[in-house]
Amino acid sequence: MKTAHFILFACLLLGSCKSEAPKTDRILIKNGTIYDGTGTTPYVADILIQADTIAMISKPGLLRGSTEIDAKGLAVTPGFINMLSWATESLIADGRSLGDIKQGVTLEVMGEGNSMGPLNDSMRLDEEANMGALKYKIEWNTLNGYLEWLTKRGISCNVASFVGAATVRQNVLGSKNIAPNAEQLQKMKALVRQAMEEGAMGVGSALIYAPGTYAKTGELTELCKVAAEYDGMYISHMRSEGNRLIEAVDELMSIAKNAKIRAEIYHLKAAGKQNWDKIDDVIIKIDKARASGLEISTNMYTYIAGATGLDAAMPPSVQEGGYKEWARRLQDPIIRKQVLKDMVTPSNDWENLLLGATPKGALLVGFKSDSLHYLVGKTLEEAAKIYGKTPQETAIDLVVKDGSRVEVVYFLMSEENVKQQIQLPYMTFGSDAGSMAPEGIFLKSSTHPRAYGNFARLLGKYVRDEKVISLQDAVRKLTSLPASRLKIKKRGMIKVGYYADVAVFDPLSIKDNATFEKPHQLATGMKHVFVNGVQVLKEGEHTGAKSGRVIYGPGKKQ
Repeated sequence: MKTAHFILFACLLLGSCKSEAPKTDRILIKNGTIYDGTGTTPYVADILIQADTIAMISKPGLLRGSTEIDAKGLAVTPGFINMLSWATESLIADGRSLGDIKQGVTLEVMGEGNSMGPLNDSMRLDEEANMGALKYKIEWNTLNGYLEWLTKRGISCNVASFVGAATVRQNVLGSKNIAPNAEQLQKMKALVRQAMEEGAMGVGSALIYAPGTYAKTGELTELCKVAAEYDGMYISHMRSEGNRLIEAVDELMSIAKNAKIRAEIYHLKAAGKQNWDKIDDVIIKIDKARASGLEISTNMYTYIAGATGLDAAMPPSVQEGGYKEWARRLQDPIIRKQVLKDMVTPSNDWENLLLGATPKGALLVGFKSDSLHYLVGKTLEEAAKIYGKTPQETAIDLVVKDGSRVEVVYFLMSEENVKQQIQLPYMTFGSDAGSMAPEGIFLKSSTHPRAYGNFARLLGKYVRDEKVISLQDAVRKLTSLPASRLKIKKRGMIKVGYYADVAVFDPLSIKDNATFEKPHQLATGMKHVFVNGVQVLKEGEHTGAKSGRVIYGPGKKQ
């Protein structure tokens, strides 16, 4: 055993350790196999948690705690970082973050395209008017206001967020498909600056959805220049993940180069069978950019299907002005006829996920209206047969009738590509979903299984069963790699002086149980989870503790 793995100093002597702190403030995780987050060889050791910090690491048997957990045969790792989370509202409904805590996730990173601030009065009213089953009062305006409001309510996980480029755009321009003039652009940049100074991680875009899709490259570059001043990142659901995937990667790299900013491709994929072979060219392009000094990185979820709405099946032009205008246009016979034509016509002008997945590969999972819940779990093709119409006509009818974009799972990707991407040295992981519980309000709709299984699936299916990567490399990609990328201090490693975000699990039994047919199923195999030194999962059961905090980006003065 390498002594370099241990912090060796006089207090490791049993007698001196006993008197250092009140007995009630010492949690000992003993005999565990430590995967410290660096990717190096694991080792057996004891970890002492004192208050919110990893206080000591020693050879087994030298330390004592007021509470002791025997982790023999278990993996002890830093808490996992969900690099792409949509827990923005699920944490309001249930602060336990049960779906992700049961997988060892201790930090939810939000802000893909849209963020929970900054909001003006009009945006707040619109958001409240268009809420589905979950209804709440928006009591904040800024992004940081939301994060602080959330933690004051009580959450079991830590939270961080990017500021959404679409949210900034909507704040100044509304939902119109127009370019900002000089004055408007300055207002948008000022909102980004405020968010960065309050602790945003950077700027996030989602460029297939209205109104985010209306932003041109130059506009995004200008916003990113502000984030770069604060050492922030640019993250993007790119303008295309299918027919124009290569061009979309070029755009992201152009923004990164011209704004002098680190950039990450959110949920990297080649969508649609006709595009699967493009992944090799994308990887070559990223590798060359990285070799030239451009900091380009990626994250992914561990499934062959994505999830979004029926808005991704219709051209952005019909969605200008927000949902009400979109629904109104869909009921105009002339516009409806054109939209139906657009939905079945291949185009490089917008991302048509329905065309890539086909109606047979589009699974309906979420409705706002109770009257349509009977369609949950059916494909668009099956719904069309019920309606006696074409799948495209059915999609339009559902959007109008439901009063929402309707949530859909699209089967688009290749299993071989998923495995290839997992092995990329710069790959991290994000669920692209909420952190739910198989109870209450969450059962009113279906969801994508990634909401319950994304991280357990990596550790079970791809690490243990298929040996795509080693466990220590997987842990690195779930912990220290995203933490360093986000410039987060003292998190992401099992190291003395670091915050005690810790996961303890059985590598032989950790497993995702959620399926596309029955997604509301918790993962198993995670034994204990600590967030800021507080145990939130004990013997696989949630303790009810809510010790989560806001994690701020490098721009916030602390």
